[in-house]
This record gives sequence, C-alpha cells and structure tokens, in this order.
Amino acid sequence: MDIWKYYDITHKKHIVLNPMSIDKLDGLFSLLNLKPGSQVLDIACGKGEFLIRLVELFNIYGNGVDISPYFLKDFKEKKNERVANSDIKLLEMDGAKYRPKTNELFDLTMCIGASFTYNGFIGTINALKKMTKPSGMIILGEPYWLKEPDEEYLKMSEIKKEEYSSHYGNIDIGEKEGLKCIYTLVSNHDDWDHYETLQWWSVYDYITIYQDDPDNSELLNKINKAKTEYLLYGRDTVGWAIYVFRY
Repeated sequence: MDIWKYYDITHKKHIVLNPMSIDKLDGLFSLLNLKPGSQVLDIACGKGEFLIRLVELFNIYGNGVDISPYFLKDFKEKKNERVANSDIKLLEMDGAKYRPKTNELFDLTMCIGASFTYNGFIGTINALKKMTKPSGMIILGEPYWLKEPDEEYLKMSEIKKEEYSSHYGNIDIGEKEGLKCIYTLVSNHDDWDHYETLQWWSVYDYITIYQDDPDNSELLNKINKAKTEYLLYGRDTVGWAIYVFRY
C-alpha cells in the first residue's frame, strides 16, 4: 500500500506525530519566547501542529514542508480553523529538496522525528544549520537507545544499531557540529504508549469502517507486526527526545 496512506491511517487520531505529550510540548513552546514576525521553518511538518501553535503564541511567519498529501490536507484544515489569517506557507515536497530564497535564513528551524530526510541525525543538523540565522535555534526530535538492542528486535524492526545513538550521544553529536544544546524533552512510557497504541485504535477503526479496502490485509499485518515489536522490545529499548540547540 502507499506509504503515506498507511501513515495517514495509523496517525488519524494523533495531534502530533511523535511520542511526546501535548503538555510537555506546550511547556517547551512557552519557553521559546519568539518575537512576532520571527521566521520559522519546519521540515517534515506533518499536520502542522508545531507551526500553528507557534503562530497562536507568537504570531510568527512560517514555512511547513512535507511530502505527504494527506498530512498537508489536515494541516490546511487546521490552519483555516485556527489561524486563517496567518502567514504560513505549506509546501508539498520532499524536505531534502527544499531550498530557501536567496540569502533567506530562519530564526528557528525544526525537523521533528524525520532525520531520514537528510540521511540521518548529522545530515539533518548540517542541512538545518545552512538555513538558520547565527544565534538562531534548531529543534530536532530523535530516537535513542535506552539500552543495548536485542538482536531479535533489530531483525524484526530492520533498524540498524548504528542508526541511533544514546541520549548523551545525540547531544554530543550536535555540539560537535557546532551547536549548543540548551534544552531537552524526554518521552516516558505514557508518551510512548499513547503514540503507539493510538495507531492500533486508528487501524482497527479504519478496517471496520472501510471493510472493502483491498489494502486492509496488508494494513492489519503491518500494525500487528508493529504492535509485537513495540510490546516485546521497543517499549524498553528505544527512547525519544526533542533537543533544542542554539546555533
């Protein structure tokens, strides 16, 4: 099945597309203290919740870039409902191909949980640095190993051990690339459980409502595999954090 259709179905009930609670995110946003008119870029913005909340708090300008037509449709609906007159631009494209206008730099750049866009964490840091003003902020969301991953988990998930670092390792990587980590948010089991299990609920709702969808068999196989991986291994093996860096 189409990968973006899959993510649309599995994340239909999600407000944000990562394992972090809204309360924690609101706490982070309140600390950013952006000036009205600040320029913000969100690569792989998903449904746009981050940008919309920043508009509501600080009246920023922003560009949201995402390859999923499903997520951008949701983004447009949210924008029209909550910040209809805001200056947010939505671009449907591969984030890796996005290029700002000549000499355009942003006060804040973000890539939350989509470092695959730039072939990994270091690639994402270096890509966003090129688009961020000196003394601006870069916010990244990234997994990390809580413990040594079980070989069976690596086989099931098809994750390579070297794809993730530790929590300290993620911060160290950023600082070695010339950034200063000034804040972190770390997900707990409640955050992860909400994120993962809400996907199960969304899928089971979907196949009940759309019983004739030919993708249902594959959809069910995928979500049951993800459920097993998470419950057997992932819940106690993979962490998640949002890192705020000063450039």
